[in-house]
Amino acid sequence: MRFDLTDMRLFLTVVECGSLTQGARTMHLALASVSERIAGMEAALGAPLLERNRRGVRTTAAGEALLRHARAILGQVEQMRGELRTYATGLKGRIRLLSNSAALAAFLPPQLCRFLAAYRDLSVDLLERPSAEIVQSMVDRRADLGIVADITDFGPLQTHLIASDQLVVVASHAHRLAGKNAVTFADILGEPIVGIADTALEAHLGERASRLGHQLDYRILLRNIDHVAMHVEAGIGISIMSGAVARQLRRDLAIVPLSETWATRRLYLCARDFSALTPHASLLATQLLEDAPPAASGQ
Repeated sequence: MRFDLTDMRLFLTVVECGSLTQGARTMHLALASVSERIAGMEAALGAPLLERNRRGVRTTAAGEALLRHARAILGQVEQMRGELRTYATGLKGRIRLLSNSAALAAFLPPQLCRFLAAYRDLSVDLLERPSAEIVQSMVDRRADLGIVADITDFGPLQTHLIASDQLVVVASHAHRLAGKNAVTFADILGEPIVGIADTALEAHLGERASRLGHQLDYRILLRNIDHVAMHVEAGIGISIMSGAVARQLRRDLAIVPLSETWATRRLYLCARDFSALTPHASLLATQLLEDAPPAASGQ
């Protein structure tokens, strides 16, 4: 049984498109050619990979197994091509790093500055994503390292604690909370909220509210932090966010810490397997762990 990269890429495309016809169109191949190639793969395996129906196709148990391995193999091939491509531009390594907003606001910038200054032949592809999305991307092998908050299920990933972050309430200076040194979560449950479109944070706060028999009153959910600050300043509502993010806001707003113990979130560096990182990703992981809290430990 031999499946080459073209076979795996074709199979993956057909499954993602949901039909042989759309898969053929995406791959710029004739439908008959795609059908013949899939049939040849099934004949070589001795088992069906796809179930055909009027709506398209879906994978069999054997097809699911092939899909899982094809994604992993093609992901590694793309990573290899990306790393080799960097030699043509004089770079000897490229690291794919995903970070949540809290780490990107305060923890990461000085760390990356120090790292890139020390290793001038390395490059970092940095993307900001919600913690839950980072975990899924890591599982799907779309990044080398990720930094996520502990309000997210880490799944099969390995993790190391690297920093802590406090959740705070952000309000306009005209709001009743503006002069307080701290506020309890219960005290803000009746307030309209300008939310941050972070699924993990929403779920975390929603679960805490439900314990107190309440639901959060979201007036609007926004992805852009500056837009959140604009709505808060206009008196639309208060917002609950990372203290590190709040301190980076360019508007004059009141920042009041949440007093509950659970409002102190922990940030974790995660990888599928730290022992299997590329040499350059391992260098970055080592540096990020150098300044980790003394109690940091892998999971």
